[in-house]
Amino acid sequence: MKVTLISTFYSLEPVMVAITKLSPDKLILLKNKDAKNEKLQSEVTLRKTVGRIIDINTLDTSVYDVVKIARDTAEIIDRESAEENRVIVNVSGGRKTQALGALFGSYARHKQVERIVYLTEEDNEIVEIPKLNYGISTTKKQILKELDMGNASVKNLSIKVGISRGMTYNHVRELREMGLIEPNKLEITSAGQLAII
Repeated sequence: MKVTLISTFYSLEPVMVAITKLSPDKLILLKNKDAKNEKLQSEVTLRKTVGRIIDINTLDTSVYDVVKIARDTAEIIDRESAEENRVIVNVSGGRKTQALGALFGSYARHKQVERIVYLTEEDNEIVEIPKLNYGISTTKKQILKELDMGNASVKNLSIKVGISRGMTYNHVRELREMGLIEPNKLEITSAGQLAII
């Protein structure tokens, strides 16, 4: 079974250390689609240094849209899992928002991720990040998906999900308490969007 390392990418050093410590067969870099020359040069250096022994791919993603980064990460995890590769996610090489997005995408696919790691700047030690999940029921997830598609009435939600209006109100209340639905209107929050990836 091959190991795929998904890594945020802002500078070369954290990725090189991760490669050295984790020995992946494949590297997928989450990088800024509008990367500046120095970052592009870092990618060129990486390819020249280890590109002959490791398959290196890149995915241009956002720097600040955490939900998009999470979706991109989850899609990569799905694809690599379908190829029966072991997946490790490194969140130490990018901007904080990219790291958070990669982390949230990993949480959305927690069963498919073997490890989530962060490498310390001081001594390049591996810190294991706990694999968490969103812990919401299938029904709550369906309600969030319907809200994300624009169904913003309890009546429509109850019909689409196939539960009573009373149960729908209860689920909506609980989802609000969890911060997944806006407090004063029937709209999904960005946390809710992360929970349905």
